[in-house]
Amino acid sequence: MPNQRLYKIHQEGRAILLKKFKLSLASQIFIGLILGIIIGGIFYGSETAQSILQPFGDLFIRLIKMIVVPIVLSSIIVAVAGVGDIKSVGKLGLKSLTYFIGMTLVAIAVGLIAANIFQPGTGLNMNQLEQTDISNYVDTSEEQEGKSIADTLLHIVPTNPVQAMVEGDMLAIIFFSVVFGLGVAAIGERGKPVLRLFEGVAHAMFYVTNLFMKYAPIGVFALIGVTISKYGFTSLIPLGKLALTVYGTMIFFVIVILGLMAKIIGLNIFKLLKLIKEELLLAFSTSSSETVLPRIMDKMEQAGSPKHIASFVIPTGYSFNLDGSVLYQAIAALFVAQMYGIDLSIWQQITLMLVLMITSKGMAGVPGVSFVVLLATFSTIGLPAAGLAFIAGIDRILDMGRTAVNVVGNSLAALVVAKWEGQYNPPADGALEEDGVTAQV
Repeated sequence: MPNQRLYKIHQEGRAILLKKFKLSLASQIFIGLILGIIIGGIFYGSETAQSILQPFGDLFIRLIKMIVVPIVLSSIIVAVAGVGDIKSVGKLGLKSLTYFIGMTLVAIAVGLIAANIFQPGTGLNMNQLEQTDISNYVDTSEEQEGKSIADTLLHIVPTNPVQAMVEGDMLAIIFFSVVFGLGVAAIGERGKPVLRLFEGVAHAMFYVTNLFMKYAPIGVFALIGVTISKYGFTSLIPLGKLALTVYGTMIFFVIVILGLMAKIIGLNIFKLLKLIKEELLLAFSTSSSETVLPRIMDKMEQAGSPKHIASFVIPTGYSFNLDGSVLYQAIAALFVAQMYGIDLSIWQQITLMLVLMITSKGMAGVPGVSFVVLLATFSTIGLPAAGLAFIAGIDRILDMGRTAVNVVGNSLAALVVAKWEGQYNPPADGALEEDGVTAQV
């Protein structure tokens, strides 16, 4: 009897200790990030280390890419079928697009103002800077320049939905999902079995997402280790002012601009950042918004956005609402102009803003989209494309920051549109349970 009592006490104590010292996923990802930076720094320039780590990072990216298309397809079909009619879907789409365009213009304006104030490209000696090959971006840009606006719009409508899914063409997938969802809603009771099928697919894929996220710390460790071992921190030194300007401006944009927008709907931006801290760490370390798309959709639903709004706005936002990317593009454009001693007038900068706004939307989903957009923009305002070769070497490190900003912007967009639709419904007690820890929103 005493032995049984002692055993019970031992088990209870062990359970308490395990619960107390259990690391949250965010903590595990952060540890993976730090260890990756350390290992990458130690093995800087080592191709052997890169070849060992790369497969582990690639595996994580492939796991996430594998489930993104089924989740987007099923979630949007269920969401649109739940809305029920084309008029309501059209209204939701129009409000989303209006918000996206407005925030894009604000982000570009903030980037231009910051670049004019801090002058990151002034006084740089180009002979001391290393140039990186950007021929792939140039080829892609030339391909895109050959397309008219009509071609870009037509590309959104897939001739073969299955092919669009195979190629991961997100805009075409979204268009097909919306049309299919409207069809399911239109046939009423006969569409219920189809709706239940896609609801099941969505639930299964979200379960698989949570399963794959257990591997996230290893994936983050590998990806950041490869990045640091390949580029190191020394590449930042000659372009330190540019990097500081970009990151400083992005932090300002999130805290002040997005913070004000969050306050309008009654949300504290820091509470939102706390809620999505895991996703921000993932997006930052992988430079990929896709890795967090399923979880952001789920968390914004918990935060008060109806499922049909979160499922529609967030995937669409990853093509049309890239706040971090356009902010960076505005700074990079003025950086190159300053580096070459080219003085852009206020009207040229306004032109730059409008061109960036249009090209960033028209080229969504293009590989290396930020550089491709810049190349297309440079040809419009007469900036030398060769200037991008000087910053291509640190683009990966800057890309980490702008991806995280894109995630914050799209998370907030779902809540703002929900508020605009009069359907924003935050938890009654003002709190969410996240990884066993209460996160106030």
